[in-house]
Amino acid sequence: MNDDERFMAYALREAERALDHQEVPVGCVIVHEGEIIGKGYNQRETIQDPTAHAEVLAITAAAAHLGSWRLENTTLYVTLEPCPMCAGAIILSRIPRVVFAAHDPKAGVCGSLMDLLSDTRFNHQPEVVRGVLAEPASQLLKGFFQTVRTQKRRFP
Repeated sequence: MNDDERFMAYALREAERALDHQEVPVGCVIVHEGEIIGKGYNQRETIQDPTAHAEVLAITAAAAHLGSWRLENTTLYVTLEPCPMCAGAIILSRIPRVVFAAHDPKAGVCGSLMDLLSDTRFNHQPEVVRGVLAEPASQLLKGFFQTVRTQKRRFP
Protein backbone atom coordinates (compact mmCIF):
# COMPACT_ATOMS: atom_id res chain seq x y z
CA MET A 1 0.00 0.00 0.00
CA ASN A 2 1.50 3.36 -1.02
CA ASP A 3 1.18 6.58 1.02
CA ASP A 4 -1.81 7.85 -0.96
CA GLU A 5 -3.72 4.63 -0.33
CA ARG A 6 -2.67 4.56 3.34
CA PHE A 7 -3.89 8.08 4.03
CA MET A 8 -7.03 7.60 1.94
CA ALA A 9 -7.80 4.62 4.19
CA TYR A 10 -7.78 7.06 7.12
CA ALA A 11 -10.17 9.33 5.19
CA LEU A 12 -12.43 6.31 4.64
CA ARG A 13 -12.49 5.77 8.42
CA GLU A 14 -13.68 9.35 8.79
CA ALA A 15 -16.38 8.65 6.19
CA GLU A 16 -17.49 5.67 8.28
CA ARG A 17 -17.79 8.01 11.28
CA ALA A 18 -20.14 10.17 9.21
CA LEU A 19 -22.15 7.06 8.37
CA ASP A 20 -22.36 6.22 12.09
CA HIS A 21 -24.03 9.64 12.56
CA GLN A 22 -26.40 9.14 9.60
CA GLU A 23 -24.51 11.73 7.58
CA VAL A 24 -23.49 11.43 3.93
CA PRO A 25 -20.32 9.31 4.31
CA VAL A 26 -17.53 11.63 3.23
CA GLY A 27 -14.28 11.81 5.17
CA CYS A 28 -11.12 13.87 4.90
CA VAL A 29 -7.64 13.99 6.40
CA ILE A 30 -4.86 16.52 5.87
CA VAL A 31 -1.26 15.33 6.08
CA HIS A 32 1.84 17.41 6.80
CA GLU A 33 5.29 15.78 6.78
CA GLY A 34 3.77 12.30 7.10
CA GLU A 35 1.47 13.18 10.01
CA ILE A 36 -2.29 13.70 10.01
CA ILE A 37 -2.83 17.24 11.30
CA GLY A 38 -6.50 17.69 10.46
CA LYS A 39 -9.44 15.42 9.91
CA GLY A 40 -13.15 15.72 9.44
CA TYR A 41 -16.31 14.04 8.27
CA ASN A 42 -19.57 15.48 7.00
CA GLN A 43 -21.65 16.96 9.80
CA ARG A 44 -24.19 19.13 7.98
CA GLU A 45 -27.21 17.36 9.46
CA THR A 46 -25.72 16.92 12.93
CA ILE A 47 -24.87 20.58 13.50
CA GLN A 48 -27.26 22.04 10.89
CA ASP A 49 -24.49 23.94 9.14
CA PRO A 50 -24.33 23.93 5.33
CA THR A 51 -20.56 24.51 5.46
CA ALA A 52 -19.84 21.49 7.69
CA HIS A 53 -18.31 19.45 4.88
CA ALA A 54 -15.47 17.06 5.69
CA GLU A 55 -12.90 19.19 3.86
CA VAL A 56 -13.84 22.45 5.57
CA LEU A 57 -13.70 20.84 9.02
CA ALA A 58 -10.34 19.22 8.25
CA ILE A 59 -8.92 22.50 6.90
CA THR A 60 -9.99 24.32 10.06
CA ALA A 61 -8.34 21.67 12.25
CA ALA A 62 -5.13 21.68 10.19
CA ALA A 63 -4.88 25.49 10.29
CA ALA A 64 -5.30 25.40 14.06
CA HIS A 65 -2.61 22.73 14.33
CA LEU A 66 -0.12 24.71 12.22
CA GLY A 67 -1.13 28.09 13.61
CA SER A 68 -1.50 29.38 10.07
CA TRP A 69 -4.18 29.64 7.42
CA ARG A 70 -1.55 28.77 4.82
CA LEU A 71 -1.49 24.99 4.67
CA GLU A 72 1.76 24.77 2.74
CA ASN A 73 3.48 21.39 2.36
CA THR A 74 0.26 19.48 2.99
CA THR A 75 -1.86 16.96 1.14
CA LEU A 76 -5.64 16.77 1.50
CA TYR A 77 -7.21 13.31 1.14
CA VAL A 78 -10.98 13.15 0.67
CA THR A 79 -13.29 10.30 -0.21
CA LEU A 80 -15.45 12.31 -2.64
CA GLU A 81 -14.47 14.86 -5.26
CA PRO A 82 -14.67 18.36 -3.71
CA CYS A 83 -17.64 20.63 -4.37
CA PRO A 84 -17.25 24.32 -5.33
CA MET A 85 -17.22 25.51 -1.71
CA CYS A 86 -14.57 23.01 -0.67
CA ALA A 87 -12.48 23.65 -3.77
CA GLY A 88 -12.57 27.35 -2.91
CA ALA A 89 -11.40 26.60 0.63
CA ILE A 90 -8.59 24.43 -0.78
CA ILE A 91 -7.45 27.26 -3.05
CA LEU A 92 -7.65 29.89 -0.31
CA SER A 93 -5.72 27.73 2.18
CA ARG A 94 -2.95 27.10 -0.38
CA ILE A 95 -3.06 23.31 -0.08
CA PRO A 96 -0.57 22.14 -2.72
CA ARG A 97 -1.90 18.62 -3.28
CA VAL A 98 -5.38 17.07 -3.30
CA VAL A 99 -6.13 13.35 -3.54
CA PHE A 100 -9.73 12.18 -3.89
CA ALA A 101 -11.37 8.80 -4.20
CA ALA A 102 -14.78 8.87 -5.92
CA HIS A 103 -15.86 11.26 -8.64
CA ASP A 104 -19.00 13.33 -7.98
CA PRO A 105 -20.89 13.86 -11.25
CA LYS A 106 -23.49 16.09 -9.55
CA ALA A 107 -21.30 18.54 -7.63
CA GLY A 108 -17.62 17.72 -8.19
CA VAL A 109 -15.42 20.50 -9.53
CA CYS A 110 -12.09 18.70 -9.85
CA GLY A 111 -12.86 17.33 -13.28
CA SER A 112 -16.50 16.21 -13.23
CA LEU A 113 -18.55 19.39 -13.76
CA MET A 114 -15.52 21.61 -14.26
CA ASP A 115 -11.94 21.74 -13.02
CA LEU A 116 -11.83 24.63 -10.60
CA LEU A 117 -8.52 23.60 -9.05
CA SER A 118 -6.62 23.87 -12.33
CA ASP A 119 -8.12 27.23 -13.36
CA THR A 120 -5.14 29.53 -13.91
CA ARG A 121 -7.22 32.61 -13.17
CA PHE A 122 -6.76 31.73 -9.49
CA ASN A 123 -3.43 32.42 -7.80
CA HIS A 124 -3.06 28.80 -6.68
CA GLN A 125 -3.50 25.51 -8.57
CA PRO A 126 -2.89 22.39 -6.49
CA GLU A 127 -1.86 19.08 -7.97
CA VAL A 128 -4.89 16.74 -8.10
CA VAL A 129 -4.76 12.94 -7.95
CA ARG A 130 -8.04 11.21 -8.80
CA GLY A 131 -9.50 7.79 -8.05
CA VAL A 132 -7.40 6.54 -5.11
CA LEU A 133 -9.49 3.82 -3.39
CA ALA A 134 -12.48 4.94 -5.44
CA GLU A 135 -14.33 1.62 -5.17
CA PRO A 136 -14.66 1.44 -1.37
CA ALA A 137 -15.57 5.14 -1.22
CA SER A 138 -18.21 4.69 -3.93
CA GLN A 139 -19.65 1.65 -2.18
CA LEU A 140 -20.03 3.58 1.09
CA LEU A 141 -21.93 6.33 -0.70
CA LYS A 142 -24.09 3.97 -2.76
CA GLY A 143 -24.99 1.95 0.32
CA PHE A 144 -25.94 5.07 2.24
CA PHE A 145 -28.22 6.45 -0.47
CA GLN A 146 -29.77 3.04 -1.11
CA THR A 147 -30.69 2.89 2.59
CA VAL A 148 -32.10 6.40 2.45
CA ARG A 149 -34.25 5.49 -0.56
CA THR A 150 -35.39 2.21 1.01
CA GLN A 151 -36.43 3.99 4.21
CA LYS A 152 -38.01 6.78 2.11
CA ARG A 153 -36.24 9.27 4.35
CA ARG A 154 -35.97 12.84 3.23
CA PHE A 155 -32.28 13.35 2.74
CA PRO A 156 -30.63 15.80 1.71
